[in-house]
Amino acid sequence: MKLRRLHVIPLLLLVILVMTSTGYPVIMWWGFAAVVLLQIGIVVYGCINIQSGYFVQALCKGKNEEKIVALTFDDGPNATYSGNILDTLKKYDVRAAFFVIGRNIEGNEAILKRMDAEGHVIGNHSYSHHFWFDMYSTKKMVADMHQADAEIKKVTGKLVRLFRPPYGVTNPNIKSTIKKTGYIPVGWSVRSMDTAAKNKAQLLAKINNQLQPGAIILLHDSMELTAAVLPELIESIQAKGYKITGLDELLNIRAYA
Repeated sequence: MKLRRLHVIPLLLLVILVMTSTGYPVIMWWGFAAVVLLQIGIVVYGCINIQSGYFVQALCKGKNEEKIVALTFDDGPNATYSGNILDTLKKYDVRAAFFVIGRNIEGNEAILKRMDAEGHVIGNHSYSHHFWFDMYSTKKMVADMHQADAEIKKVTGKLVRLFRPPYGVTNPNIKSTIKKTGYIPVGWSVRSMDTAAKNKAQLLAKINNQLQPGAIILLHDSMELTAAVLPELIESIQAKGYKITGLDELLNIRAYA
């Protein structure tokens, strides 16, 4: 069931409440409170779960049934770990996608240039990646994202089309921004939780247990553990008979304008 259809449940509960609670004001008020909380819960879940498609229909998985997956990295370029990750990808001849933060490009231009030169897809992950980014006005969001585009183009000469919202949060402002700008929103189907994983075994198990044809795997090139585990991750994915391909190939889309 699509998440938006769940709104039928609070409405039905409200109707039942009105029909059955007449003369019982305490039950009526508690019932109303429960229905409101349920409605709020649905909306909050829709905001924080990009796969729900509640506000934005993001591309979170390839449509193919073949054993093909894509690796994606957020939050770079990172002076400490991005280079190691690029070395590993080059060693295994794997293309990945990097959703970069605009403000991280200054001082790391060589890393971004290398990502592009080695055939990896570059995407927009906002300029600021501010904690309250999803609360920005549409105008401020557009300016922020265009600033990231400008920084990327300054280094690569390319205008990106793919956008991944900070933290994977979506809401009406982000929906409006995407509509105005024409970005292609991209999510994921496998959230590695590499920002919280405590060791390689935990991280590998988290990803491998969620693998399926068309999977888009979310990682971060700002994490030491991710850089360390990447060779084993690639080998374990390939050992399961999966091919790792570029995000643009998996989704059959153009990454640049």
